[in-house]
Amino acid sequence: MTVILDPTNERVPVTRQLTPRPPGITGTVAFLDITKPRGNVLIDRMESLLAERLPDVEFKRFAKPTFTKPAPDALREEVRAEADFVIEALAD
Repeated sequence: MTVILDPTNERVPVTRQLTPRPPGITGTVAFLDITKPRGNVLIDRMESLLAERLPDVEFKRFAKPTFTKPAPDALREEVRAEADFVIEALAD
């Protein structure tokens, strides 16, 4: 008999409330490139498509130093200060 231990201890799932969605996308949208291969290609395409649909929205790009670690605090603060929405780009 094999016993599998779950280190997450989610016997009682954590309940979370969804954040209400805004009525529309306005202001600035940040693209956060986590620097995985071809992530920039994904961001290029997304920015092109969104710019056509949302001509009054400003787009800014940010990049993590490495995808293997969380974004540094300074980068997170910069994105938070400069953007109203964030799209995090993953690719391989």
